[in-house]
Amino acid sequence: MWQAVARSSFSDGRWVWGGRHGRNSISDAEQLMCIMGPATEISIFKLDLPDETAEDALDALSMLGDSIEIPKLLIDVIIEFLTTYTDKDGTPTFGGGTYFTGKGGAEPLPVQHDLDVVDSFSVSVRLSLATIGFARVFRRIVTRQALREKVDLLEELAGKRLTAAMVGLLRSFSVNVFDVHSPEGQFLCRMLNHDRSPTGQMIDELREQLRQINAGLRDITLGSGQVSDLDNDNKLFECGWSWGIVKGAPKVETSADAGTQRDGTAQHAPYLYFTVVALDGIEDLFSERTRMLNLLTEEQQRLSRSLQLRWDLTQSYWSKIGRFGRGRWPLEDMPWRTTDGAEGDYLTLLVSSIMVKELSNRQASGQDFARVASILEELAGRVRITRRALTGDQAVSLHHPGFAVDLLGSEDLGGPQLTWLLNDFSPQLLRQTLRVAGQLRDTTLRTDAVALADRVWEGHLIKRRLSGGKTGQLWDQPSEVYPELEPGKPLPSWYYTERVVSCLVSAAQFLGKPPQPSSGLTEVATDLLAEVDHLFDQEMLSVAAEAGPTMRTTLQGLRSALNRAHEVLDERPGTASALASYVLIELDRLKAARDKAVGAG
Repeated sequence: MWQAVARSSFSDGRWVWGGRHGRNSISDAEQLMCIMGPATEISIFKLDLPDETAEDALDALSMLGDSIEIPKLLIDVIIEFLTTYTDKDGTPTFGGGTYFTGKGGAEPLPVQHDLDVVDSFSVSVRLSLATIGFARVFRRIVTRQALREKVDLLEELAGKRLTAAMVGLLRSFSVNVFDVHSPEGQFLCRMLNHDRSPTGQMIDELREQLRQINAGLRDITLGSGQVSDLDNDNKLFECGWSWGIVKGAPKVETSADAGTQRDGTAQHAPYLYFTVVALDGIEDLFSERTRMLNLLTEEQQRLSRSLQLRWDLTQSYWSKIGRFGRGRWPLEDMPWRTTDGAEGDYLTLLVSSIMVKELSNRQASGQDFARVASILEELAGRVRITRRALTGDQAVSLHHPGFAVDLLGSEDLGGPQLTWLLNDFSPQLLRQTLRVAGQLRDTTLRTDAVALADRVWEGHLIKRRLSGGKTGQLWDQPSEVYPELEPGKPLPSWYYTERVVSCLVSAAQFLGKPPQPSSGLTEVATDLLAEVDHLFDQEMLSVAAEAGPTMRTTLQGLRSALNRAHEVLDERPGTASALASYVLIELDRLKAARDKAVGAG
């Protein structure tokens, strides 16, 4: 993958920006994250300490230089990115650019291309954190003053963009309050009341479920203003992130330099896609790596705490909504329907991804994860990833051109209403499947989840790669899987490729963790160890007095194996069983030899 990224991004000694969608603040950041993501999230791919760079990583990126030249090139390229997306007064810009399309094929105005969008805020948070950490580590080995100054500039620019992106995320957060009897209220009630309970009873139960979230949202003011009517019994609400800075959003008071805070135009209501994107970026602000490297300033930590509160409340809200009621979950009643009347399998996947995060954070029961796994498997079939597509199958349009989202408020600038096309269903599905597999303790269920991930990867995503030329092995060419589609340009979609890279990072992290122990296997291992302990003690009593040096050495080795079995029992019961079996075999061999000697005598 890295080799393909390097081959496509570097030519004639210079970095080549752009892909299928041209250049914009999101696509360029996604292109960089294809390298910076693995380099900062997987230790064997790190590039910030030249003496410790793995040979495989150097081979893959050999087009970019050696272990010294690669980080120097990345510094120059990221500085170029950071300065390109900074306006004349020094304010970082987060325009959607060529990712915006006009509704009905209309051409957006230039000023609309410059509208800030949550996708750019989120990927900028991730790239900025990766960059700051990279700069902090690389600076340790820099001796040349000129290079040290360049590293300092890189960290300064990345820090400013990070602050501006965090401010943008705060000002894009939305709590949409609506009347129970409004169209939004009716859509929500119909979605949740699948067991046909009396409406009043269902609403009372819903309010009780959301009581703590409601209370938490009342205290949110930074970047959003005071939320009104949350205490009104005739009102319901939803929370999350709009597509951009919300119209009328107050400016965030901060001592950090975040540049000019522009007025917003986005509809004051959450969008599921942008909510998921925001949650992904915000999560990096309080990751272990961010804490260990102390990547945030004091002011950024204050902003981060405000975002984390919204992160917690939003995840809890959508998880409770998706699992509301008794018996069958609303999320299991596919497809998901939003309060504006939109419905689709993509929306089901988005709610699933929020639910997986929330369930993982509170270490929910395996039964909940098993139900989510079933949802993901059904989705894979419904959207024709694991099932054959029929002629003229509408599900194929979810992959190309994609699920269209109308960006309400974008038309206020005088141009057409903008839309945002979402066609990353497959990598999103793979990523959530890997997350669920990592949480399942039941061996059969975990095996099934891993098998689904394999089918999505081997049977679908790999086939969608571009073939031949400099862009070979990158994404995306859906016509390779769905022949009725017209082949796209032989240029990489960094939007799609970066999401696949994120899946591969998730897969590496999944494989890097200890396997989830099976309760059944733990029982067997515990019983086996009880027998081995007893037999070992018997052996020690039988031979301790007359044991020679060879016998003592053998018994010491068996004692070490037995101790190791007890140490790994909880995390790796299979290994504990194998060690216990080895000790049992050796003890039996010793007993058989002793019995034979007694018989011969």
